[in-house]
Amino acid sequence: MIEMILLDVDGCLTDGKIVYSENGDEIKAFNVKDGLAIKGWLSLGFKVAIITGRRSNIVRRRADELGITELHQGVKDKASLLLDLSSKFNIPLENMAAIGDDLNDYKMLQSVGISFVPQNASHYVKKISDVILSFSGGEGAVREMIEILVKQNSKESEFLASWI
Repeated sequence: MIEMILLDVDGCLTDGKIVYSENGDEIKAFNVKDGLAIKGWLSLGFKVAIITGRRSNIVRRRADELGITELHQGVKDKASLLLDLSSKFNIPLENMAAIGDDLNDYKMLQSVGISFVPQNASHYVKKISDVILSFSGGEGAVREMIEILVKQNSKESEFLASWI
């Protein structure tokens, strides 16, 4: 059973674009459907960690809005962080799932029990991924991943009950 999901940001929770305003402010767009699914996953008692190579106050704000306490920014070696999370929560790597879209996610995707990539991911990570999603990053890929995992974990009725 998958107990924890690991989420990359740029290219998974967002479409991968980084927009700067004239004042130098960074702008990212998140998909509300991904957020709804993440809240549903958390309500089932499962864990979520955001693991990103960049640092952004916008990502901190989104994590806070969704109730994600495991936010790891500026991570260069995502695979070694998985070992720390596995130990901290006593969750074996095979009970973790991850979504990533590019080469900096490669080792993380190889390390977990089930790996997902958005439709528009790099072909290199598509080759090693367990599931290539039909949605692109920032367009519901995380939602699709969570819905697959909810079904695999036989938690679909509980997941739906929190909304219906």
